[in-house]
Amino acid sequence: MPEIDDSGMGIAELTPRPPRLAGDVDWPVELVAVVGWSQRTNRELVEEWSKRGIPAVLLSPLDAASLLGQGDTALVRLDVLPTLDGIEPGLDDSLELDLRGVRVLNSRASLVAAHDKLLTAQRLVAARIPHPKTVHLPRADAPLGLRPPLVLKPRFGSWGVDVFRCETTREVEAVVRSVRDRPWFRRHGALLQELVPPAGRDIRLLVSGGRVVGGVQRIAPPGEWRTNVALGAVRLPVDPSPALSRLAITAAAAIGADFVGVDLLPLDDGYTVIELNGAVEFDGSYGLKGGDPYEQLANALGVPQTTFVLSR
Repeated sequence: MPEIDDSGMGIAELTPRPPRLAGDVDWPVELVAVVGWSQRTNRELVEEWSKRGIPAVLLSPLDAASLLGQGDTALVRLDVLPTLDGIEPGLDDSLELDLRGVRVLNSRASLVAAHDKLLTAQRLVAARIPHPKTVHLPRADAPLGLRPPLVLKPRFGSWGVDVFRCETTREVEAVVRSVRDRPWFRRHGALLQELVPPAGRDIRLLVSGGRVVGGVQRIAPPGEWRTNVALGAVRLPVDPSPALSRLAITAAAAIGADFVGVDLLPLDDGYTVIELNGAVEFDGSYGLKGGDPYEQLANALGVPQTTFVLSR
């Protein structure tokens, strides 16, 4: 589960000013804003970019829509809600950024396609990308539409929360009874997904600008089939093959994402894309061959660098 910190953004202090238009010289640099809430990765991304001479700030969606203007860059990183019934507030503010001439990375449409797992499945299938068969269970008394073994999960989910492995129809029915009153089920129903034989490991690759900029292998703890770090999985270095990298890049392109995490599960004859994450959590351990994932991401996104240091 991500950190929730309502005490303020706390990364850099900016004096509120009127929106900047083309030709204005009110700002000393072109800003690179990570637009989102106080998730740990968002804070660390801004800190690491600032160390590398990138004029990075962390802004809420509303502040971004008020402060950014022509020439600035906004990397939108809105995650799913802790209640799993939708996406964090601020999606519509990204549309305002477009109107102001801000370079927006991760559009509203791409974020929705990443977080809405039903839409993700539809996009991947349309692009002929390997993905487990997925159907929507709109309400508790609806026909299942998929035979077990399967995985039942929220339509908007993360961190492995409320993800259930069901081997029989009776198990599915029991799980549905247990979750039917939860906010995410009442709002969106659930997804039923073909079970990929658990291997206790998966690979998460960071894809940006049509290239792989980082990744890890995640190993589930003993007795656990899910590979979420929030559930105790450990991260190990990975050296993705060209074929695996192409698969992840193609998956990111299928939803039009500028920066996304791609989770891949091993099969007997390759890999399948299991999920995409529009606000992927990562750290320095994601460097490939000892590289710097923060620098690789900045290069892939084409964000400006300067020697200007923001006040703290």
